[in-house]
Amino acid sequence: MTRTAESGEAEAFSRAAVAVFRLNGRFTAAVDRLALSFGLSAARWQILSTVTGESLSVSEVARRVGTTRQSVQRIADLLVSQGLAVYLDNPAHRRAKLLAATERGAAVKREIDSCLAELARHLCESLGGEEEVHRTAEMLRGLSGALSSVGTGDSP
Repeated sequence: MTRTAESGEAEAFSRAAVAVFRLNGRFTAAVDRLALSFGLSAARWQILSTVTGESLSVSEVARRVGTTRQSVQRIADLLVSQGLAVYLDNPAHRRAKLLAATERGAAVKREIDSCLAELARHLCESLGGEEEVHRTAEMLRGLSGALSSVGTGDSP
């Protein structure tokens, strides 16, 4: 590969990374605005969403959302103190409790999701329709999958 091609690839990747960081910030701010009226932040909504309908250990939640166990533990404790989640015994591991949404937590999640549906309709329309949003999401999943193999020995 030539030096020019390498610099072109690096520039393209750099631009993509900056765009994804900016997108993450904007998604977080949008969800924060919606969730705030329900006493949640985007981070709390994300953790609550992850354990609504499925009880998981804090470590499992951290792996799914791509953050540290300590961050999830802090948020989980806040959700429990708000009465939106509970810790349950874990039959597979005596010390690693399971986190689960309470009925109230599931109801709050549904209300926030309802508000997010309106945002989704607006964004879908702005981007040219549902098919375009599906293509964009697939591309982002592909990028995420490629990045997940970096440092694992699976990539060149």
